[in-house]
Amino acid sequence: MAIADHKPREEIGRIAIESKPVKLPNFQNSIRLKYVKLGYHYLISNLIYLLLIPSSSILIFHILTLKPHDLIQIWNNLQFNLFTIFLCSILLVFIPTFHFMTRPRNIFLIDFACYKPKSQNMCSNEAFIAKSELTHRFTAESLEFQRKITERSGLGQKTYIPDSVVTSRTNPSIGAAREETEEVMFGAIDELLEKTGVKTKDIGILVVNCSLFNPTPSLASMIVNHYKLRGNIVSYNLGGMGCSAGMISIDLAKHLLQVNPKTYALVVSTENITLNWYFGNQRSKLVTNCIFRMGGAAVLLSNNSGDRRRSKYQLIHTVRTNKGSDDRSYSCVYQEEDDKAHIGVSLSKDLMAVAGDALKSNITTLGPLVLPMSEQLLFFATLILRKIFRMKIKPYIPDFKLAFEHFCIHAGGRGVLDQLEKNLELSEWHMEPSRMTLYRFGNTSSSSLWYELAYSEAKGRIKKGDRVWQIAFGSGFKCNSAVWKAMRRIKPSMERNPWLDEIDEFPVVAPKEVSLG
Repeated sequence: MAIADHKPREEIGRIAIESKPVKLPNFQNSIRLKYVKLGYHYLISNLIYLLLIPSSSILIFHILTLKPHDLIQIWNNLQFNLFTIFLCSILLVFIPTFHFMTRPRNIFLIDFACYKPKSQNMCSNEAFIAKSELTHRFTAESLEFQRKITERSGLGQKTYIPDSVVTSRTNPSIGAAREETEEVMFGAIDELLEKTGVKTKDIGILVVNCSLFNPTPSLASMIVNHYKLRGNIVSYNLGGMGCSAGMISIDLAKHLLQVNPKTYALVVSTENITLNWYFGNQRSKLVTNCIFRMGGAAVLLSNNSGDRRRSKYQLIHTVRTNKGSDDRSYSCVYQEEDDKAHIGVSLSKDLMAVAGDALKSNITTLGPLVLPMSEQLLFFATLILRKIFRMKIKPYIPDFKLAFEHFCIHAGGRGVLDQLEKNLELSEWHMEPSRMTLYRFGNTSSSSLWYELAYSEAKGRIKKGDRVWQIAFGSGFKCNSAVWKAMRRIKPSMERNPWLDEIDEFPVVAPKEVSLG
């Protein structure tokens, strides 16, 4: 699909600096009924399990209260009613069998690992501007634009860039891109396998996501070859799905684990910087240079009930929202060539509005699945008054802090985090993992959510029973959520974590703008 009007892409940089920042739409202005219906559909679909447990408990309790002479009387009555005996026998066999045959398998997250690049890949904001200047590819106006974006990005002085950018290489090769990807993926997987003790031959499912680097053989094949995974492994390689692809990978692995009993699923999320550094001067494409940084994560999932005790989390829900049918949403993050044939990713001026619309749809669907009944009743009553009785009242926006203890919101940029904090009425404490991840590691694309969860673990905040909400959005346009429940208290002293050697330095105050001189 071609972009109908390229002018806004050329002017997006000037708009970002000279005009007021574009805000996410206020979620209170519009709630779409179809997404509420979808959420309640999920709830009703599992109603049989919700009703079966209390009904069975009441029946068992009643049986236990019967005295011997009551049982004798029941038996005497049933001797002359063979049909009743036959029907009860069928129900006693059918109901438990139906329940165990149709219930979804529990999915456990045994552990995860985030890659921490080598110290020689560390790059301050001043060094980033200097290296951009050394390429001799950017005009003075483009360098000044990148400086201003970097000053307002929310990134700190210790983010990481690959060797090709460190050396200011202007013609990076596919070989250099492979080296970066191998370093990140293998580094995360090696740590994960060491932490879990799982043998590679026991991994039956592999899902890899990387949006902008998809060589042949695939990244999934690269992992299979390196670790000599078994020949019948079910492997998938997801490309072009943006920063929300990590949650898509988790959702795909969840569905695969439902039909492949007693196996492990390895999920790897990363992004490649080497081949996707933009060397042109179109402002809408220069923004990605300023915020995206090197990183990746590996996650090990299991459907084996024997892994419950050692697992960190249980996957409760995944909710996916895809706005790709809308032209504006589809084209707001778009990879293309500029007039000098330099390939880059353009960010449209509509990005914030599109992200807000996708996020609103996602949380409206998620709400009925996770919110307490009190919040659902208030929300639904307000919705009926507005939609059916046409009353002019503001929609009730549920308090998601009653549903979750921890929030991992994709660290896409400071402006997005500011608006989400405001619209969801979150505290600085709730936003801290996202802001500190953006500050310390930058936007690592689909893996950023795992750096955020690692931050909460390193701070010792995860307690048994805590609920974690991971939410990310990316090109397409998509917004995806995952809800986890902590199976045990996470002790930082027992963990290997990219934050642990410096966690006492955080949180820091990340100023809204820093002068680079």
